[in-house]
Amino acid sequence: MPLAIHWNTIGKMTDTEQFMADIDAGLSSAPKTLPSRYFYDEIGDRLFIEIMALPEYYLTDAEMEIFSEQTQELINGLGLIPGKDFDLIELGPGDGTKTKELLKALCSGGYTFTYRPVDISGNVLDILEQNLLPEIPNLKIQKHRGDYFRELHALSAVDKPKVVLFLGSNIGNMRDDMAGRFISDLVEELDKGDQIVLGVDLKKPGEIVLPAYNDSNGTTARFNLNLLTRINRELGGDFDLTLFSHSPEYDDEKGEARSYLTSLADQKVFIDKLNRHYTFAKGERILMEVSRKYTDKILTKLIEGTELRISGKLMDSRNYFCDYILVCD
Repeated sequence: MPLAIHWNTIGKMTDTEQFMADIDAGLSSAPKTLPSRYFYDEIGDRLFIEIMALPEYYLTDAEMEIFSEQTQELINGLGLIPGKDFDLIELGPGDGTKTKELLKALCSGGYTFTYRPVDISGNVLDILEQNLLPEIPNLKIQKHRGDYFRELHALSAVDKPKVVLFLGSNIGNMRDDMAGRFISDLVEELDKGDQIVLGVDLKKPGEIVLPAYNDSNGTTARFNLNLLTRINRELGGDFDLTLFSHSPEYDDEKGEARSYLTSLADQKVFIDKLNRHYTFAKGERILMEVSRKYTDKILTKLIEGTELRISGKLMDSRNYFCDYILVCD
């Protein structure tokens, strides 16, 4: 699912200005697209939490199995030593359900660390803290609201080993060239010996993958359409949600799930704060999200040319999902 990243404009625009610029650029392009990073407002946060609990959304259960049943194997794979202080940094933590298992084991095992969740949504971080502290009262947590690289850059000045968690197959929301750039930029903020736990959805048949993006309850459809509602509310748009349908598809050969909103009629949409009309033909689609599925070969190519190497991997019992341990040499 989506993540909060943009590289070139950090510090140059306000959040609203960036939102306006990105929406205009996406709706002016051919084909049209909307950045999935903007799925997350208060409603979007809640809907995504609902999505993660859906029976069709196998990704959560698969990675949860790894974190709950192979917790010690993960700790051992990272080579963590009790009493040796480190930062555990999680990019896009969600509600912390999976990470909670690792945090419990670390706290009960006498490990010394600060948990640093990073997210663009302050609402997500507040929910996360409320979920974790009642069960792990001795957890040392420091929330970081903002873009991943801006926050990582600030944390890079801290002279402590770092373990970066990037779970939930968030890397899959990027095209391969963007994912490679993301990994390269991430490595720039790491020191020798720092590690990444990278969760990826593995390539598998469409009959397993597609229902995860087209659930029977229509929750994923509401999640995608909510971005149009957000544009209406925050930018003065006049999108009629009844004139768009959620249209996901899966490319078995490439291993890519793609979510679209399809225009059901010829129409024009006006966005007041952009002072522009945007024309949609009947059947025209807006690309909302790409979800890449991985193999060892794809990941190896992704980290090629960086200082990263694969030092371990943990998979669920159905081989649906993998958490790779990458170390910076």
